[in-house]
This record gives sequence, C-alpha cells and structure tokens, in this order.
Amino acid sequence: MADVAERAGVSTSTVSRTLRGLSTVSPEVRARVEKAARELSFAVSRQAASLVTGRTGTVAVMVPTLNSWFTGSALSSLAPLLRAAGMQLNVYEIPDLDERTAFFEHLPARRNADALLVFSFDLTEEETARLDDLGMPVIYVSQHVDGRPSVYVDDVAGALHGTRHLLNLGHRRIAFVPTEGASGFTFSSNERLLGYQQALTEAGVPLDDDLVVSTRTGSKRAAAEALGTLLSLRKPPTAVFAEQDEVAVALVWNLRRTQIAVPERVSVLGFDDQPLADWFDLSTVAQSPSEMGRLAGELALKLIEDSDGDHERHIVLPTHVIPRGTTAPVGAGATAAVAAARDDQSASSASSASPASPPSPPSPPSSASSASSANE
Repeated sequence: MADVAERAGVSTSTVSRTLRGLSTVSPEVRARVEKAARELSFAVSRQAASLVTGRTGTVAVMVPTLNSWFTGSALSSLAPLLRAAGMQLNVYEIPDLDERTAFFEHLPARRNADALLVFSFDLTEEETARLDDLGMPVIYVSQHVDGRPSVYVDDVAGALHGTRHLLNLGHRRIAFVPTEGASGFTFSSNERLLGYQQALTEAGVPLDDDLVVSTRTGSKRAAAEALGTLLSLRKPPTAVFAEQDEVAVALVWNLRRTQIAVPERVSVLGFDDQPLADWFDLSTVAQSPSEMGRLAGELALKLIEDSDGDHERHIVLPTHVIPRGTTAPVGAGATAAVAAARDDQSASSASSASPASPPSPPSPPSSASSASSANE
C-alpha cells in the first residue's frame, strides 16, 4: 500500500479510503490511486483490511426464496450498487423452519457482514431482538418494522387505488384473493386486504367475508378451487382483485377455460406488474422491487459509514394502477350483447317494413318485330 501511495502522491490512509470505496475521496485522487494500484498489480486483502477497519466489506441479505420475481428484481439492482461501492453481497436463503432455526442459532452474518438486509420475513419478537444485538445496521425490506430502518411499498394505498379502479368501473361485488406462501410472510397480504376494505367502506359497499378467499401461489388447481368458491356464491363477484399477478393470471386462465369471458363477465386485477402481466394484458397495481433494492442498498451504505445515522428511517415507495385488457365496466359483455341484439332487431324490422317492389312491365316489342308485322 505504501508503494501505491508513493506512486500516486498521496498518503497510505488515502489509498485505504479509495480502495474501500469511501465517498470522501475526490474523483481526481481516486483515479490516480486506482491507476497506481493497477500498474503495481496491487490487490486489497479483505481479511487484512478487516483487521484494520473492523469491517468485512460485505452486506448480507436474508431472503425466504431465490425463486421469486420480487427477490430477483431487488437483488439485480442491489448487487451492482454494492459492487460499485467496493462491497460484496452475501445471500442467505432461508426457505423453511429448519433453515430459519439454524440461522438464528448461529447468526453467521455476525462474523461475515457489515449490514444485514431482511427481505419479507414475519419475525418473532425474540428473532427481532437477536438481530438488534448483531451490532450492525439491519434494514427491513418490503415490510415496515417500528423503530428500525425499513424500505417498503405502500401496500395499503396500492390496494385502495386498485379497488377504486374497479369501483369506478361500476363493480360492487368485488372479491379479494390473498395468497398463502410457504414462507408464512403476511405483512403485504394484511396491508393489501386493509386497503381493499378501506376502498369498499369509503364507497359505502358492505364488507362481505365470503368474497375474501385465500389461495396458494404457483398452483392452477388452488386458483381453480378459489375461483370455484367465489362462483358458487348466491351472488358471485363481477370483479376479482388478486394479491399477486401470478394468481391473477391463473384466475384469468381458469375463467376462460370455463367459457367465462374476461373482462366482459368478470374483471380481474393483479398486483405487482411482473413481466407476465404485460404479456397477458393483465390490469394490475405496479410496484418496483428493483427500486426498493437500490434504495435499501443506499441506506445500508449510509448506515455503515455513519453509525450515528437515522436508524429509524422509513422509505415508502408509491404504487401505480396500470389498466389493461382484463378490467372493464360492469356488465360490459351484457351491454354489448343487448346492443348487438338491438341492432339485429332494427335491421330485421327495417327489412319487414320495406314495400314490395311492383312487377316489372312487359318489355315493348323490338323495332324489327314491329316492322315484320306491318308488312304482313
């Protein structure tokens, strides 16, 4: 490091700050130091740097699954942000209770990270307290945790605006289909259900527990069962609001399979705006997990640099209703059918009322025939 400092004309502490990616180094000095390091083939030993700084140069992430559009989108923006800051990303996938128990027994992030991002977990008070004792910033992503830094979407507002969209189309029998995931995470489900209920209440529509039917993600059969429950009601819904796009697409598929037109007879609205929503022309409530991942990473870096920073900061992201081809005014199909029948009836009546054409008069004889008759 001393050789790099001498060649770049700076102190060894400046070299250390530069190679650790700290923002306190000017762009001109950073360029000189990086050039000198390349020329000398100098590489930072993370272990040695950790002994000096007390930092590992790593941010840990705790996720319930990697097989998820949301997780993949968030990590795809988080990883390059950390890499640009000279940090590594260490992911702990905790898909079941056994893995979760092992994680909290050993807390590997205590030794291997400078900050921990917790994605979509319903933690017990004991688990939350154990993370508080890690001695590092812990940022909660896609959930709101009181008194702790959190980055999340406003699920209540998103569901409220989505339900208003259906109400404004004239729907009053609106079902809501929450999901039961393997991770047991319920924060988003509960918040979206609350937004749905608030929209109905402000519109003066009575809440009906029969219109709230849960299903599992990733199962057409489960979606078909939920749909069967709703369609078996004495007054079935004219619109269905699914908590996730994947469920909404499965509902659309099952409705069309049973010859129930979407949106002519039943409108369907999703939540997420995954790529499949655009492919299936699905109306949905859009959120941005990639933006969530980026903001969570920026917050983690700030708290690593400033241990006295705002450890209770909440960053709340907005949502947007995206109307597409699966939502329409209530009774749109019936209205179209009535209009078509009226047009047919009008055409038929017009045909009946038209007077019959009179018979054509006999053609006059040709001039040649007349001349022949005269000669006779």
